[in-house]
Amino acid sequence: MTLLALSFTLLFVLATMFISVWQKLGLEKDIAIGTIRSAIQLLVIGYVLHYIFQTEKAIFLLMIVSLMIIVASWNAAKRGPGMKGIIWRIALSILTTELLMMGILLGLNIIEPTPQYIIPLSGMTIGNAMVVAGLFVNQLRREVQASKGEIEVLLTLGATAAQALQDVRKRVVKFSMIPTIDSMKTVGLVQLPGMMTGMIIAGADPIEAVRYQILIVFAFTGSAAITSMLLSVLSYRLLFTKELQLKPIQDSK
Repeated sequence: MTLLALSFTLLFVLATMFISVWQKLGLEKDIAIGTIRSAIQLLVIGYVLHYIFQTEKAIFLLMIVSLMIIVASWNAAKRGPGMKGIIWRIALSILTTELLMMGILLGLNIIEPTPQYIIPLSGMTIGNAMVVAGLFVNQLRREVQASKGEIEVLLTLGATAAQALQDVRKRVVKFSMIPTIDSMKTVGLVQLPGMMTGMIIAGADPIEAVRYQILIVFAFTGSAAITSMLLSVLSYRLLFTKELQLKPIQDSK
């Protein structure tokens, strides 16, 4: 794709900004900032990956994966204002998910141990875990607020924090996995995912592209389940004081 052809894709952004102004949605500033940021970030990471793929040094691989986890954790943690310590719990959940996914993929020789495979697959796994973590934290706060009376009654009757939040945690885990499960059900019928589409456009055999996409779908499902379940175990205690009283729920920004 030439730079001229790429520049024409800005027409989509301009059309969206025009609709925002026309309908007085007030989204044009955010769209403009998002467009500039995404373009710069993608260009920078493109050059960084080009260098890493050429050098193939493990230290650079570890650095970029670590950066992915830090940024993902910070972004997901914004969904839980007032939950002190939630960021490192999210980071631990995402890190565990990443280690398990890469351990299986590399340990069973499903993928080659090169940056060309590890970085893209890590990015997709971490990104999916970030979305699940953000949904989990946000929904946990909502469910606790909605079930506050029920939870306080259970605590009064002598229930522990884990027992009082047992049903809430189950509902939140299920909610956080809805996008992943829905995507599994419709993949190939409603949507042709990015990795598969990219490989086909690049000239790869569609069957080979489908195999890699199946790998991604299964990895996404596993990462979603592991992330949400770990967060369920690690984060619920943050909603209580030392005296097992519910803390006030702050509004998200």
